[in-house]
Amino acid sequence: RGNNDLRMLTLDGKGETRPLVTTAFTEGPADLSPDGQWLAYQQSDGAGRREIYISPFPDVASKRRLVSPGTQPVWAPNGRELFYVGPDHRIMVSEFVVRGSSFIASKPRLWSNQQLFTAGYTNLDLAPDGKRFAILPAPATPADVRVTTLLNFFDELRRRVP
Repeated sequence: RGNNDLRMLTLDGKGETRPLVTTAFTEGPADLSPDGQWLAYQQSDGAGRREIYISPFPDVASKRRLVSPGTQPVWAPNGRELFYVGPDHRIMVSEFVVRGSSFIASKPRLWSNQQLFTAGYTNLDLAPDGKRFAILPAPATPADVRVTTLLNFFDELRRRVP
């Protein structure tokens, strides 16, 4: 229905996409579970609140389940935990079990008290061991935000590393 829907890219070499989640709201980002059976995705509601949903994959239209308000879902490698950024910009986790075709999520809990920098893009990634994140932390004050631009990177690299 719009440019903010989730689409699936086929891997048949044609590079074609097909609709996956199409609503009047904005979807994404999304993450596929390690076993390929579940899709976690972010969707905004009409008031602008972002929420994390879980759906069976690839039949995402069936049995959609709300996990919690939040953004940026990331599956743990063990396939039993879903991490996401909560409304207060901290990492949350929800453990779950699958019984038959039902997804049963635990009550989300705080995973880290470190507040993340909200920049409008994905700012965290889970390490392959599922125990650590690479994050962009929130600055203590706006004055702590610095931008460094490096021009002629390869020239500088050749100068420093002969």
